[in-house]
Amino acid sequence: MKTKNLIHLAVILVSAIALTFTSCKKDDLDQGAADPASLKQLAVDENDVESIMSDAEGDITSVMTNMGNGLKSGGWKPCAATVDSSKVTQDTLIIYITYNGQDCDKKQNRTGKIEIKMKTGNHWGALGSSVVFKYSNFEVKRMVKMGMGMGKDSTKIILNGTKTFVNVSGGTRWMVGTLIDSYVERVSGTMQATFENGATRTWNVARQITWTGTPGQYNMTIDGFGSAGDYQNLVVWGTNRQGEEFFTQISQSIVCKQTCKWNPVSGIKIHQIPSGSKSATVTFGFDDNNEPVTGDNCPTRYRVDWQKDNKSGTSYLPL
Repeated sequence: MKTKNLIHLAVILVSAIALTFTSCKKDDLDQGAADPASLKQLAVDENDVESIMSDAEGDITSVMTNMGNGLKSGGWKPCAATVDSSKVTQDTLIIYITYNGQDCDKKQNRTGKIEIKMKTGNHWGALGSSVVFKYSNFEVKRMVKMGMGMGKDSTKIILNGTKTFVNVSGGTRWMVGTLIDSYVERVSGTMQATFENGATRTWNVARQITWTGTPGQYNMTIDGFGSAGDYQNLVVWGTNRQGEEFFTQISQSIVCKQTCKWNPVSGIKIHQIPSGSKSATVTFGFDDNNEPVTGDNCPTRYRVDWQKDNKSGTSYLPL
């Protein structure tokens, strides 16, 4: 599954402010008139890390769906990874996915481990079922240009942290369009990312994904369900590389289409850094002429509206 583009998605979401700005405000931005540097880095970091986590979570749900509580030796496995489900502690089944090589699309090299825990006797497709999964030194190196402004082999990220996966609706994503009309899952937890320069970033995640459509024409709708202080509809919040507290909200559901290579076709996401009076609003769904797409056309660009104190600007960036 092409969750990588997809979250250009979740997140790509705010992938907002890329390292390359292409509007008439380019000079002001590059010269730091509005000091958007931390916003740009925040957008890049979130896009990269959310994309990585989305792929890994796709592996987790596929393992749980296809192999259930007792993984069969001949069952589906992620590319360049081993799956071990032999450990049972009291009433808990523990599954390990150990990575050591390129993913199926050969776009990234992954090493490290993900530990999945669920109660024995539970079935992943049951309403309200949940699993807890833990990233342990899960390192990803990009093999091709990914994210915003990142060059070949320039991105290395190490993830550690724990999340909870909840099946909100019952069923599985693979049943959508045949046995059920929609499927809803929620992922929440706290993560830490270590970047190639040794810098770290911590944040909370509260992401809901709703799957609709039919096989070959699936849609994925992303919403945030987190809250902190006066902020609602948060999908991510925490501390960025600069040590600034940030909040990322989805103000209009992000919709990604399989027919558009899982790119976001509509929706609005907002980054806010209160201490610096900085914000960036990302609106998806524009074409090469910076006009809103119509009908079933797939977008190629998205709009970024940034603000710092009394300064502001708009950029249109490629997906």
